[in-house]
Amino acid sequence: MKLVVISGTVFGTSEEVAYHAVELLLKAGIEVEYKQQWQLDELVAADPQALLFISSTTGMGEMPPALQLLTVQLEDRLPSWAGRPAGIIALGDSSYGETFCAAGEQLHELCGLLGLVELQEMLRLDASETVTQAQDSEPWVERFAAELTAWESV
Repeated sequence: MKLVVISGTVFGTSEEVAYHAVELLLKAGIEVEYKQQWQLDELVAADPQALLFISSTTGMGEMPPALQLLTVQLEDRLPSWAGRPAGIIALGDSSYGETFCAAGEQLHELCGLLGLVELQEMLRLDASETVTQAQDSEPWVERFAAELTAWESV
């Protein structure tokens, strides 16, 4: 099963979390494809059997610009990925109140629109509580890898 990791970052933290997740997923025996910035055509051509979205929240609750563009394009094209497994890691700062991890919520809506099956609840990493988001994501990523492996064997 080929997992495609899609990240969106402004200051690099989501990218750091993505690289760390890729390392853990590869160690778990998952085939992973990751790029810092996917273009829609290359993402569709990669034909992911599973997807992992990792995004920070910026501004007034938006996704980083490059990821925002990609998600709009996905909504317009709606590739036939229904029933494929997915996961979301959202980074935010709870001091922003209602917009905390809002990009993750938007990705959750996108997963629903694409018919993706989220294997576990979205991980919300809070910058006001930790500066080690990559390490804090490890238990979630390890469970996600186990869920993907179980999914594949069904």
